[in-house]
Amino acid sequence: MSPRIAKGLGLGVLLLGFAFLYLPILLLMFYSFNSSRLAMVWAGFSTRAYSDLFADRALMDAMWTSLVVAFWTACTATVLGTLAAMVMTRFKRFRGKPLFGALVTAPLVMPDVILGFSLMALLASMGAIPGFPARGLTTIWIAHVTFTLCFVTVVVSSRLQEMDLSLEEAAMDLGASRLTVFGRITLPIIAPALVAGWLLAFTLSLDDVVVASFVATPGSTTLPMKVFASVRMGISPKINALATLLVSAVSIAAVIGWYINARAEKRRQRDLQLARQDNG
Repeated sequence: MSPRIAKGLGLGVLLLGFAFLYLPILLLMFYSFNSSRLAMVWAGFSTRAYSDLFADRALMDAMWTSLVVAFWTACTATVLGTLAAMVMTRFKRFRGKPLFGALVTAPLVMPDVILGFSLMALLASMGAIPGFPARGLTTIWIAHVTFTLCFVTVVVSSRLQEMDLSLEEAAMDLGASRLTVFGRITLPIIAPALVAGWLLAFTLSLDDVVVASFVATPGSTTLPMKVFASVRMGISPKINALATLLVSAVSIAAVIGWYINARAEKRRQRDLQLARQDNG
């Protein structure tokens, strides 16, 4: 096989893969402007699906619930995941460290059904404790933090492992406290990983339907649960419109995250270059 044919074949496979991934999303966005009440039958351009979407109070309430839960899940998971990553990468070997790492990352390989059922059993038994919140938004938040924490930990720990420890050691030799070193040196370097971990946790929480189904109540229905129930009775144009809005929002957030990471990485490279010049 000649190099030209091999290159063309590879390009064709690449384009086919991208088409398989993104063509369904583009079709969904295209049909969200369909005037027909049948989701996948084109009858002309219209924005009626968006009007019907914003008029559907139950669907909008479910979307707001999911956004609130996803926001607080991402914030909590980022804080706890960063602390866990610091323990795994900065603390010297201590008794139980391998077990700690295994327990933190276990949800990565645990099936969602098993995780959801176990959390339901745990939260149901803890419901007998006076003052413990009943099943609802709080229990969904606890469940989502449980399975998104490991993703943030992996992202942040990989960044910490790549970090040059001599920067922290030099700052401490000059008299800086550990808190100052973390705030002035470590935090700016791992900021791109924090943003990436936050966005990943937010997306995973917003997308979850299995775990939330086990720990939610009828009064705390999330958007994926509502969409799943609606699709079982037939695809509505409102679902296409809703999916288009979510894809657009996630795409904008991804672009913003990429821009922040690119600027932070560029600034870090510039600072390292200046430091090398000063040392030289």
